[in-house]
Amino acid sequence: MTPPAESPAERLVIEALGLALSAVSVHERIAVAFSGGVDSSVLLDAAVRVVGAPRCVALHVHHGLSPYADAWLAHCHAFAHERGVEFEAERVDVSRAAGVSVEAAARDARYRALDAMCSARGIRTLWLAQHADDQAETVLLQLLRGAGLAGLAAMAPAFLPAGSAAMRVRPLLHVLRGQLEQYASERNLSWIDDESNADTRYARNALRHEVTPALAVHFPGFRDALARTAAHAASAQRLLDELARLDMEAVSTDAGRALAHDALLALDDDRALNLLRYWIRSTGLVAASSARLTDALRQLREVAATGEGHRLRVDHAGQALRSYRGLVYWEAGDSSECTDETVRAAREVSELAWQGESVWRLPQWRGTFVFAPANPIAGDESDASVCPDDTLDHDTIPVSVLKRAGLSARSRSGGERMRTSVSSDAPSRTLKNLFQERAIPAWKRDVPLLYIGDELLFVPWLGVNQAAAASGAAEPGESRVKILWREDLLIA
Repeated sequence: MTPPAESPAERLVIEALGLALSAVSVHERIAVAFSGGVDSSVLLDAAVRVVGAPRCVALHVHHGLSPYADAWLAHCHAFAHERGVEFEAERVDVSRAAGVSVEAAARDARYRALDAMCSARGIRTLWLAQHADDQAETVLLQLLRGAGLAGLAAMAPAFLPAGSAAMRVRPLLHVLRGQLEQYASERNLSWIDDESNADTRYARNALRHEVTPALAVHFPGFRDALARTAAHAASAQRLLDELARLDMEAVSTDAGRALAHDALLALDDDRALNLLRYWIRSTGLVAASSARLTDALRQLREVAATGEGHRLRVDHAGQALRSYRGLVYWEAGDSSECTDETVRAAREVSELAWQGESVWRLPQWRGTFVFAPANPIAGDESDASVCPDDTLDHDTIPVSVLKRAGLSARSRSGGERMRTSVSSDAPSRTLKNLFQERAIPAWKRDVPLLYIGDELLFVPWLGVNQAAAASGAAEPGESRVKILWREDLLIA
């Protein structure tokens, strides 16, 4: 039962939480993101009154950015304990890398920790304390950054991020900061004042302390106006997303992992850019700037005109945009990795006297040769294609062959040939023809060639040169080895 509220501020807060609670099952618990500031203190106090302490969980994230962080943790624990609310805290490391916003890094770390804590408890609703002033500041920041509609939509009242366990709900989004402070004062709440909130070197603080007070004098209703702008932008963005979904159905392939190049370019620029934005979000990548998307579309049109897909060079969030055989897709890595002739030329020949090693790490190639034990396979003369993640069963080599001479890893020089068929009558073929036949994109052909002495023995993505593998006399039942090439994992 909702408790009585004595003042207008209390009534406004209690009613806002009651409305949010109506969307939650009566049997579900609710997590409250609790920093200890006035906003989240009001949210937790009111949640206990509206929801009941047994159904509430206070979640605190310890960023370690302030010398007072430990004291804040203790305060939050005590505040929750006084109200009979379960409390949990998670410590996180915030990136201090050059070029990375501390605010953004802290926010990302905070939400990851909150999601993890909700997931561990099976909680599907997370209440956040952002309010109307926060929303107005967000819209202003996005306007000043030149953001598109998605940015101007600012913070949604409720949002389930991809991969998140809990719906993020903002019950106080239409309540002013001043009203929250009035509630806190009337309820005699104690809260934390984060000293960093006064630092106007941070863009949001500069708006809060120096810009919005002036706006409030000359445009008293600016918060409501900006909230309407956010709502209009969110509505328009939903329409654009619906259009993009329709275009995805016509243009995408491979469960949305790739786009048909010609179909994408059949769209006009605005529609194609809208689809690219939506596609990037759907693949889990961070949003790309308008300039990068415009450049990507320009290059895709040039590639279509020239047929030189290998010249496409668009890098974003640790991924490279690729175009091959009519498809456009993202691949882990930088587009310069496989096309920089200086890097290729600097790769010296690596040598190994193989004595049963299971791995041979080649840092200059960002990968590893793996020598895996394999049982001999008889009578298999198939010549099936090899995809980048598979190796043919007959691509095994007797141990004696691997030990008859030193192994070496070398760059391609051009004109190399190999025989992929186990039939001794089959002709050898150039690596270029084999790569083309098996649809290996040009940028994946920059791989180390494995030699045994002066004979080409193994080529990643193509397999074993059967001419070299058969040149030694293997003993009946002799142990055999399957060679694999494993690229380093690249983190976006």
